[in-house]
Amino acid sequence: MPQNTTVTDSAIVILGASGDLAKRKLVPALDSLKQAGRIGANCVIVGSGRKEFTDEEFRLHLEASESIASLLHYHAGIDGLKDYLVGLGDFRTIIVFFSLPPKVYADTAAALEAEGFGKQTRIIVEKPFGYDLESARELNRRLSEHFPEEQIYRIDHYLAKEAVQNILVFRFANSLFYPVWNSGYIESIQINATEDIGVGTRGAYFDGAGVIRDMVQNHLMQMLSLLTMEAPVSLDPEDIRTQKINVLKALEVVRFSRGQYEGYRGEPMVAEDSETETFAELEMRIRNFRWEGTPIYVRTGKALGRKGTEIGIRFKQLPRLLYNSAGDLNPNRIIFQIQPTTGIVIDHTVKVPGTDRDIAQSRLDFCLNDAFGPPVVEDAYQRLLMDALEGDRTLYVSAGETELAWKVLRDVLDATAPFIYRRGRMPDSPLGVDWIDFAGYEGGSC
Repeated sequence: MPQNTTVTDSAIVILGASGDLAKRKLVPALDSLKQAGRIGANCVIVGSGRKEFTDEEFRLHLEASESIASLLHYHAGIDGLKDYLVGLGDFRTIIVFFSLPPKVYADTAAALEAEGFGKQTRIIVEKPFGYDLESARELNRRLSEHFPEEQIYRIDHYLAKEAVQNILVFRFANSLFYPVWNSGYIESIQINATEDIGVGTRGAYFDGAGVIRDMVQNHLMQMLSLLTMEAPVSLDPEDIRTQKINVLKALEVVRFSRGQYEGYRGEPMVAEDSETETFAELEMRIRNFRWEGTPIYVRTGKALGRKGTEIGIRFKQLPRLLYNSAGDLNPNRIIFQIQPTTGIVIDHTVKVPGTDRDIAQSRLDFCLNDAFGPPVVEDAYQRLLMDALEGDRTLYVSAGETELAWKVLRDVLDATAPFIYRRGRMPDSPLGVDWIDFAGYEGGSC
């Protein structure tokens, strides 16, 4: 996103604006964009919801700062919303954020079209995009009845993370790595996303979803696609999306396992006999010339005693010659640290100073904050909202991607009874995977 772009003559509408998301995430993100000069003249932010607020009451409800309070307005419900906006100004662009339950997305889109929201409107919807392949297809079909695909923006927050965006730069802007990014050199790819806490207050939602629907189908599949896709013809959003879709078309699940932490069934709003998985491990393969023979392992779960999201690239072992004559030399690794720290670590072998042939492992660390400073790392909502205002769909997910991801996982969802693992502890790999010790890469220069 260009650093000095300022949008003008635009309206941001938040449906469900009396809820927690608007107060906790959306309005603070817009406030930061306003203070940074990214939201300029003739822009308004209109909240809409069931509650009755005056503009001033709405500003007080949001605890809005002085910098953004003058832009905030409120209109109860969708009826009359378009005329209300016309009364506020003439807007070239209107983005409508659905801070609503997914089950009402299609009906809401129909109501907006009936109100007169047309070509200048872009709607933003949050996951989950369906519950399975069939429901995702139905949701996409119904949304497309009211708005064309180019006006539908499906959020995946992981795509807005700087570390995730850096994957494409790392791959396609460095001649050092591009030639070896294939099954001829890479032994395995490992994607790890773990949390140290349980479901907390999200029991009602999570028990109806599970960690595969909540994490694998969207966030982790998107990272996998960026990591393994072919070089796009250009950086145009459609060219990037085409290559991600090609990966998903060739992707299949070979093995999988589902687990549930002890005490999950006693969490608030969780069914007493629930078989929802809170842990999953999958082995996947991409059946194309670049990746045939390289397994891709995905592991994600809750209450695992550690919070972290990382990608590990493990290169193949060197021949048993020269420095590896005993076969005990560690293979090279590249670690993408997604969160909580953001950086890239490259494992390599060096000679120990003062010795003849002793060798040791060393690391090249890149830490985003150290290199560029914390202010560079924007909140995901800042980035995504600004992109929607500018009409940039690069970091948004298409209907085709969502449906293909569901198709890949069709035989995995709710397929087996979960095994039980101890809360606060990572279970041994159910598939017998030799996982990279990602915890050992914490800290460093970050």
